Amino acid sequence: MDSFLRDRGTDVFSYAEIGGTAGTPPAGYKIDHNRILLGQGEQAFERAKLAIRSWKMFEVPGVRLIHPDTPIEPGRDVVVFASHLGFYSLNSCRIVYVIDESDRYGFAYGTLTEHVEIGEERFAVEIDRESGEVWYDILAFSRPGHTLVKLGYPYGRYLQKRFAVGSKAAMLRAVR
Repeated sequence: MDSFLRDRGTDVFSYAEIGGTAGTPPAGYKIDHNRILLGQGEQAFERAKLAIRSWKMFEVPGVRLIHPDTPIEPGRDVVVFASHLGFYSLNSCRIVYVIDESDRYGFAYGTLTEHVEIGEERFAVEIDRESGEVWYDILAFSRPGHTLVKLGYPYGRYLQKRFAVGSKAAMLRAVR
C-alpha cells in the first residue's frame, strides 16, 4: 500500500471535464445528485463545515480514507479504500477545487488513472440565509473505468448509491 500511495503524485486525471461539477455536469456520464437537511442555523452550518474539513462524509461502512488528515486544498491527492464482497480497491482522486463562500463550503475531487470509476464528485454544505436550513449536497458524474466495474455495472451503481446514503447519514451524525 505504501508504494501505491507514494506513486500517486505522478497520476493524471482520468477524464477531460475537470471541474465539471462546478456547473452543469457533462454528457456521457451517469449523474448522481443527493441532498439531506442537516439542521438549522449558523451553529449547524459551522459544524457542517467542520465535518467536511474532517472528512466525516467518508465514515461509511466498507469505506476508509487512507489519510483522513489530508488538507482540503486544490491539487491534494486522496486515496479511498473500499471493500465489498471480500474484495477491495484503492481509488485515487485529486482535489480539483474548493468552495469557501459565506453560505457554501466544500470541494470536488476527480478520479485519477488508478481509480475503478471515471469522473468527479463534489461534497458541499450550504446554508439558506432566509430559512436557516443547512444542507449537505453530493453531486457526481461517473462511468466505469475498470473492466470488472463495467462487467458488474449494476453492482457498481448499487455501491455508489450505498455510499451516498451512508455519506448523508455520516454527515447527519456529525452535525447533530
